[in-house]
Amino acid sequence: MQIVTLDTLEIPELQVYRTLRGNLFERDGSFVADSPRVVGQLLESGLKFKSLLCTPEYFEAEKERILAAKVPTVYLGDRHLLEQVVGHRIHHNVMAHLLRPPNVSLEELPDQIVMLMPLNNMENVGAIARSAAGLGVGGYAVPVAGPHPYGRRAIRVSTGHVTRLRVHCYDDPLQTIQRLRELGYTILAAELSPDAVALAEYSPIPQRWALILGNEEEGVPPAILKKVDATLQIEIESDVKSFNVAMAASIALYRLQRIR
Repeated sequence: MQIVTLDTLEIPELQVYRTLRGNLFERDGSFVADSPRVVGQLLESGLKFKSLLCTPEYFEAEKERILAAKVPTVYLGDRHLLEQVVGHRIHHNVMAHLLRPPNVSLEELPDQIVMLMPLNNMENVGAIARSAAGLGVGGYAVPVAGPHPYGRRAIRVSTGHVTRLRVHCYDDPLQTIQRLRELGYTILAAELSPDAVALAEYSPIPQRWALILGNEEEGVPPAILKKVDATLQIEIESDVKSFNVAMAASIALYRLQRIR
């Protein structure tokens, strides 16, 4: 492990921490995460680190775990210097640069999965990942064109628990649904529609299922709804239009996973 004590910010390797632009990470499939809670999860995840940027105090407190995670390079700087690297005031003392896990195939996904339509809000992607992990739903199918679960805001909101999920990035939703059905999944969608079944009344709950969640504004597209085995509707007060997609995911996943 190489330890670099910082006395300047003019180090090319620090650029990844300073820009935080998504397209910078797409080239090598990496991501940046921050906060002790998230980085703590990552140190236990088995993912490959590229570097760690932290205060000396953090390094001394977590030295054993950093060594166990085989972090190749650790940059040390005081909190004031870290704030200059990030460009704004921070309330944590560590950031990490890692490689995303490989994209798993549909065949490698577990029995219960969440499948997202393209969402607008990366934080919703992270919140859904956290709920899925907490309820033992181990698979996440996300569109290539949408926010990635290992985006910085997504992984922060998931508090690093996205590392508990197997992630598959898909190109074509209809082809993906067809393949999941061939693999024995019951295809479900959470959506308000005239032919939807009340979530509390849906039974029996299958062993293998994929729950589709729609875009925050448009929901699940009609073309997708035509391909599902059942549409599930969360009972809600008539004068409230809908739940936030992350909240709806938590309710639906609890019903499907825990009641089963």
